[in-house]
Amino acid sequence: MPWLNSRELFVKAVNNWPAKVLSVFLAIVLFVFHRMSALEERFFSVPLVIETNGDLIASNSYPRMIRVTLRGDANSIYPIVEEDIVPYLDMTKYTEAGSYRAPVEVRKQGTAMGVDPLEIGVDPLEITLELDHKVSKYVPLTPMYQGYVESGYELVSYSLDPAQVAIEGPLKLMTGITELNTEYVELSGRNADFSASVRILNRDPLIIIRGSGITEFRGFVRAAIIIRNIDQLPIEISGLGEDFTAEAEVQEGTIRLEGSQNELEDYIPEGSIMRLDCSGITEEGSYTVPVTVTVPPQFTVSRIEPAEVTVVINRKHTL
Repeated sequence: MPWLNSRELFVKAVNNWPAKVLSVFLAIVLFVFHRMSALEERFFSVPLVIETNGDLIASNSYPRMIRVTLRGDANSIYPIVEEDIVPYLDMTKYTEAGSYRAPVEVRKQGTAMGVDPLEIGVDPLEITLELDHKVSKYVPLTPMYQGYVESGYELVSYSLDPAQVAIEGPLKLMTGITELNTEYVELSGRNADFSASVRILNRDPLIIIRGSGITEFRGFVRAAIIIRNIDQLPIEISGLGEDFTAEAEVQEGTIRLEGSQNELEDYIPEGSIMRLDCSGITEEGSYTVPVTVTVPPQFTVSRIEPAEVTVVINRKHTL
């Protein structure tokens, strides 16, 4: 009878059922194990994204890069672009400054969407983050220099464009920042005005510099001006009529010159450059005559000593 066959089948099915259930379970475990052992792993590191409510910002050091493990079929995990796995901390629920611990979560996008099977692991799993109020302000820029301009020249001034930048960061750090430096501006061998694009240094990753992070430096280089004293210069009497003789109380003087370093250091006076002009004297007597100095036009006479000299004029006696 058909119903007898069904009964026999049922009896056979339930006969020794614990062993049969265990066999099925072991078969499933073996299948899953085989499936898992056939999956491959891929490792890489990607930046951690901090998500806040906009009024707070991270104020302590934290892992900037998160190690990500992808596990799945080789043909599926290797085409995934690293930028499409985004580890992040969701801190949006916090509204007050303080220290908080949160799990590292992962957002899939782009090439990572729809991949199955795909297991994603992160290291570290949790991060303790300090949050502080976010503030922003403008600070001036100050250049740093490397090397020296050519001998005989000097950097007399400079300009920066922009001369100040907007920065953003946690309150406790921002209060101590009054300026930012640039990278080193190379001065070696400069003997004329020059321009250079230099990066703005940011020594604290918790501080954000708005803009391109670059400023245009323009340096203004001029010949170095020095002062040189030249002494023991003879003082010459000039312009006196042939009928007179003259005797000066002082025969030597000193001058102070200003000029470019290279030219003034090499300057050697030629002839008599200090004179007493007596061309207007027509009578005997004692006269106080100003001392005049003749030097090349690129130099400036800043001091003459003596400034004037007493000259005694006598008429020549004829036999």
